[in-house]
Amino acid sequence: MEQDNGNKLYTFLIYSENIAGLLSQISAVFTRRQVNIETLNVCASSTPGVHKYTVTAFCDEEMAKMLTKQMEKKIDVLKANYFTDDQIFINETCLFKLSTPVMLENPQVCSIVRLYGARIVEVNPTYATVEKTGMTGDILSLFNALNVIGCVLQFVRSGRIAITKSKIEHLDEYLAEREKSRQEME
Repeated sequence: MEQDNGNKLYTFLIYSENIAGLLSQISAVFTRRQVNIETLNVCASSTPGVHKYTVTAFCDEEMAKMLTKQMEKKIDVLKANYFTDDQIFINETCLFKLSTPVMLENPQVCSIVRLYGARIVEVNPTYATVEKTGMTGDILSLFNALNVIGCVLQFVRSGRIAITKSKIEHLDEYLAEREKSRQEME
């Protein structure tokens, strides 16, 4: 995904111990460089005691490298990497609140929902709730298609979640090297 100014969307995967205040330190790295965070997701990782921050931002590769280095300087950050969309598997989830009266008047709404592989999870006389999981572009295309009809009452999407396409987890490699260094020092 590219912006008009030629910047690409990079996904940053940052691993840290679960330390209070680290999120504000990470966001400050982007703020100081005047890079806007597009999406942010924080959750426990597959490594016990380690949290994973998935951050997306538009910038050039030089800036992505600089941001990654700055984040790795934070004492509680274990590892940080940046990726383009072709290097990772990504997913997002979104929810729509659609007007039931508009849906009943316009059968095209349900056709669009089905076309995009979304699912209706609740319907009442006032609104219907629709859920879609998928790629960012698909979610935004669905939003645009429904919004043109004028049936969208509310829309929200999650931050991106991502895993690398590499066979190894970069964090695991880093932790193994760190442990080896520790053992050599003893």
